[in-house]
Amino acid sequence: MSSLDVGPLSSTVVETDRRATVLESALVTFARFGYRKTSMEEVARAAHISRPGLYFLFASKEILFRSAVTHALEQDIAEVERVLAGTNRPLHERLLESFDQWAGRYVGPLSRDISTVIEENPDLLGTIVQTMPRRFEELVADAISVESERKTATKVTQTLISTSIGIKHQVDTRGVYLEQLKVAIDLLAR
Repeated sequence: MSSLDVGPLSSTVVETDRRATVLESALVTFARFGYRKTSMEEVARAAHISRPGLYFLFASKEILFRSAVTHALEQDIAEVERVLAGTNRPLHERLLESFDQWAGRYVGPLSRDISTVIEENPDLLGTIVQTMPRRFEELVADAISVESERKTATKVTQTLISTSIGIKHQVDTRGVYLEQLKVAIDLLAR
């Protein structure tokens, strides 16, 4: 194998990176224009890929949309799991970082668009829009229950999630979201 030959493993990594880039570009494009008004051409342009290349990766707009939302939610949950597992940090810090990953990064004008496009197309997404939020709730409750009883942990978790949703719709920046959520976490998680 020459030094210029990337081999099958490297081409798989490149393909995975390209796919992730396309999915991230697609989510932003769907959020901006809505599902119905987004064309595969617009997604291809945003992802810097040819339209045939996009169709090679995703056979239809419906598959692309489902894949983009699923990819984002799976990444968010994986990061939340990682953060909450790091028990070397205080619980309130891990909770704030987890909520930031789950909801904070979607604060601002584009976040409303992403939420709307997901809420308006539940038939296209299937059960993932219910299973992932439940998984987030379970992860947070599990982390809280280490320091309190399960029944209390579940109630605190549900209150934090409701608070997060309320704050998210009242603020325009991620920084303000985090400031306000920190107050709620400090009150509820102690």
